[in-house]
Amino acid sequence: MSFDLAVLPREFPRAFVPAKIDLGDWTQIEPLFNELERRPIDTREALERWLLDWSELSAAIRQEGSVRRILMTCQTDDPERERSYFHFVEHIVPRLAERHHRLNVRYVQSPARKLLPRERYTVLDRKIENATKIFREENIPLQTQETKTSQKYIKLMGAVTVQFDGREQTLQQMGAYQEDPNREKRQKAWELVAERRLRERDTLNKIYDELIELRQKIARNAGFANFRDYAFSERERFEYTPEDCFAYHEAVERWIVPLMRDLQEARRRRMGLGKLCPWDLSVDPEGHPPMRPFKTGAELSNGAAAIFDKLDPELASQFRNMIEFSLLDLENRKGKAPGGYQSFLNEHRLPFIFMNAVGLSNDVRTMLHEAGHAFHSLAARTDRLLAYRHAPLEFCEVASMSMELLSAPYWEVFYAKEEAKRARYEHLEGIVKLLPWIARIDAFQHWVYTHPGHAVAERENCWVELYRRFGGIESWDGYESALRNEWHRQLHLFTGPFYYIEYGIAQLGALGLWEQSRKDAKAALQAYRRALALGGSRPLSELFAAAELPFDFGEKTISRMAKTLRAELLPS
Repeated sequence: MSFDLAVLPREFPRAFVPAKIDLGDWTQIEPLFNELERRPIDTREALERWLLDWSELSAAIRQEGSVRRILMTCQTDDPERERSYFHFVEHIVPRLAERHHRLNVRYVQSPARKLLPRERYTVLDRKIENATKIFREENIPLQTQETKTSQKYIKLMGAVTVQFDGREQTLQQMGAYQEDPNREKRQKAWELVAERRLRERDTLNKIYDELIELRQKIARNAGFANFRDYAFSERERFEYTPEDCFAYHEAVERWIVPLMRDLQEARRRRMGLGKLCPWDLSVDPEGHPPMRPFKTGAELSNGAAAIFDKLDPELASQFRNMIEFSLLDLENRKGKAPGGYQSFLNEHRLPFIFMNAVGLSNDVRTMLHEAGHAFHSLAARTDRLLAYRHAPLEFCEVASMSMELLSAPYWEVFYAKEEAKRARYEHLEGIVKLLPWIARIDAFQHWVYTHPGHAVAERENCWVELYRRFGGIESWDGYESALRNEWHRQLHLFTGPFYYIEYGIAQLGALGLWEQSRKDAKAALQAYRRALALGGSRPLSELFAAAELPFDFGEKTISRMAKTLRAELLPS
């Protein structure tokens, strides 16, 4: 990471938090919480001022945690960065949980609460009331331990490498070989990665078992029958239920899985194969060489900026500011945590993008995806309440996935004309593959957390059964162990439990905006930006409505999208 906090623009000066304070030192933070706890909040004016000061303090502390996490994930093998991050996790976060709860209780009990303007404060009121209900002091050390245990997965997978093609490579770098026209080389690369993951099978299962036990204990302490039910409350899923998730699973199985399998059968025929294997799913079926749209992180960021120039000059300007202030860490390297994310520096109100680019087309989409998150953060940055500068995750992913689709007409920045057409086809094909994978991951988690005490073998059996429901036509003959442990590659299972159905909900929303854009690109972009500007100030269904989208992820929407995608990808 190369950004320097000292040179970042500070457009939102502090009014409550001292200018000079060590936010990694609890003795300096605690007096501010004490002051908030003592202050009278019996009038509307006093309560609103109190909420703003609380927001300011929370933003400053959250930024401190974000910076330490960014530093650690950018270089997981740096002991000092790890020590700094864990110091915050162990000595600051647990105390914050308890002190925030005490402030939540003060808010709920304040007689001025009923005097707040309903339209402005409904969402915040519901969030605080829910947090108060599920808080348990005995869960604080358990949640700290959960964070530390999930970090074991990040550190382990960030350090895993293999020797291939004459050099040491990370598993992310090995993904490039799955686009190589040489089938023998693809197979060897796939087998090497699968075997390397399997060598960590016992360790990963042990980590996951520890996480399950911790999470179930947290749920029971809070009065829930299982962690699934606790997670729905903790994730503030006020507008949908597990039954709605099951409806998503069933609709995907009925409408999307057949399309995915038809696309794979067409791929098999075009490749002239008797059967598809896992290493045949990403290569160009016509045998064209893999597209390498960029070589360096600078080429990737500059190309993305050029796309935004064509899409919307204001968005382009925002993105170029991120480049100017080094708010990007894009290239994969040994010791870097896997995955990608956008993290918001809550006090400076600026986004930071982290990813593991290795020169693939998928990296271009990831760049555009994370930029969508960044634009969302910037659109809502002026709201004075911290809670409203962050939307529900289900809509955060609409922001990112829509940016992939809305920017697609301008991908010639990275590709020649025919390659851009191919990249757009692969993107839509990837969405068809993603929707069943989301159903699989989500259904897996529902099973895991509603079957306490299950054995590792039972968990693997569940995964295989879900493959039969949501998987493709590729053959895993001879690679049954790799299939049974395929879920190990999904970061969210370890670090963000039950954070995955959001991608399915959001992808359907993004497809809805894509449909709009094909009729009126300007109007679709306006709807997109209008909804983003609301941040988290409105309920989830109203955010979808602001983007002129239905809040639906069941049969009605999925069947329509399946027909649209089929017409685009398999025209008769």
